[in-house]
Amino acid sequence: MPQQNNLSGSSSAGSDPSVFFLSGIPGLEAMHQWISIPFCSMFTMALLGNCTLLYVIMTEPSLHKPMYYFLAMLTVIDLVLSTTIMPKTLSIFWFNFREISFNACLVQMFFLHSFFHVESGVLVAMAFDRYVAICHPLRYTTILTNSLIVKIGLVALARAVFIRIPLLVFLSRLPFCRSHVIAHCYCEHMAVVKLACANTRFNDIYGLFVTLFIVGLDLIFITLSYVKILRTVLSLASKEEQLKAFNTCVSHLCAILMVYTPVVLTSIIHRFGHLVAPHIHILMASFYFVFPPMMNPIVYGVKTKEIFNRVRLLFRGKNF
Repeated sequence: MPQQNNLSGSSSAGSDPSVFFLSGIPGLEAMHQWISIPFCSMFTMALLGNCTLLYVIMTEPSLHKPMYYFLAMLTVIDLVLSTTIMPKTLSIFWFNFREISFNACLVQMFFLHSFFHVESGVLVAMAFDRYVAICHPLRYTTILTNSLIVKIGLVALARAVFIRIPLLVFLSRLPFCRSHVIAHCYCEHMAVVKLACANTRFNDIYGLFVTLFIVGLDLIFITLSYVKILRTVLSLASKEEQLKAFNTCVSHLCAILMVYTPVVLTSIIHRFGHLVAPHIHILMASFYFVFPPMMNPIVYGVKTKEIFNRVRLLFRGKNF
């Protein structure tokens, strides 16, 4: 097992400010290979599940509808998030390859945070899609046109990119004269900021503002959509109609819980960090980037009849 990248190499990193070292999971280094088993399994399932789901949506004409276009966006985002973090994390667990350049660290940080915000925007779009489908079914195709869907996707991407650029520009200009060991499996923003030997108040305040602004605003829009959906569903005549209408939202609600619940838990851990062991925080943060990408294809595959039937026939080697 290579030893040149162990934590004792932090002194050599001090002579080269462009080189950092990822610690992995502090305190659990001896268990890295065992910990890699569930993470590798989830990562493999996430890749297979999302690639299969994306292929099915692209190749099946009956799935070329707004709901599935948004699902395809979510699938691409999950692939980006999981592949941004897991290859490097597994290389630490398996081969002790801890070294990472500062530029690569910034790139990883940019993709992780930006695409999380894109995912949040897509979840809002999916809530809007369910709102239109249930509350204005006769106008569904006229409201959610292909051009509007493309615009929504571009706006979600542009919002995430431009709101993150100032944070990364400021971070790239900070001096790092302390230890170059990042106490994490990947380049988590606050873990890197803690290594700077300068005033980082801008990063702290701006980072908190971005999280509250994007996540808070998106959750408000999602909540408003579901309040209107609930009112419409409850106004339907029969219980069967109510159940059928609400059932179309179950997959999306599961996706919302899987995306936002870890964010809330991580924020609580940051606030009360002294009460939680560092390895618990790092495990949860890493778990977040691989568990939802693994579960989303399963949830949508099971709960969406059209996708379930198509995937079943695909693996049986049949065609429509």
